[in-house]
Amino acid sequence: MNKNILLCGVGGQGTVLASKLIAAAAMKKGLSVMSAETIGMAQRGGSVFSHIRIGDNLHSPMIATGTADILIGFEPGETVRMLPYLKKDGQVIVSSHAIIPVTAVLSNGSYDPEAMLAYLKQTVAHLLVIDTEEACLTLGSSKILNILLLGAAIESGALGLTESEIKDAIKERLPERFHELNFQALNYFHETMPSTFSGSNNTNISGK
Repeated sequence: MNKNILLCGVGGQGTVLASKLIAAAAMKKGLSVMSAETIGMAQRGGSVFSHIRIGDNLHSPMIATGTADILIGFEPGETVRMLPYLKKDGQVIVSSHAIIPVTAVLSNGSYDPEAMLAYLKQTVAHLLVIDTEEACLTLGSSKILNILLLGAAIESGALGLTESEIKDAIKERLPERFHELNFQALNYFHETMPSTFSGSNNTNISGK
């Protein structure tokens, strides 16, 4: 398997943990992995993105512009920001829940998440919009956003890893008291994801 995976969001959403789970699951399969994170303003709610490259002949952890197979967006505006990295016919999986960027708050600027989602729907050929807010309310925690998105990526077939493989990574990296909740999040969209999902534009998943 050769895969370039880009994750993006804002500080506190669990972007880096999600990237580490993907990397750990891939390495356990015996695959070569290179990764890099940018977390400069993470604790202040600033932009965070992770590059994960899986496969042979890897010479750099950074994904080149226009070569990402899949972009997992934890926030609509940050997803739009990272679109130049997506390859033609690449897959985007994005949470519909928006967080006002720090830059907009500090500058008293405006931020319209609906406009960001509309732009994604107009621009991305293979888009999956996930209602993570409803899912977090149902499961009773906002801290499982990252696992919800990983579960959706698995169900879409775009991630190239299985639920079982990510479960094993969760067991190895998270305390046991958090396992059950994260397993529920990982499996949350199993029943509602279209069984023949092809990544067509304007696909919205709201969960159970």
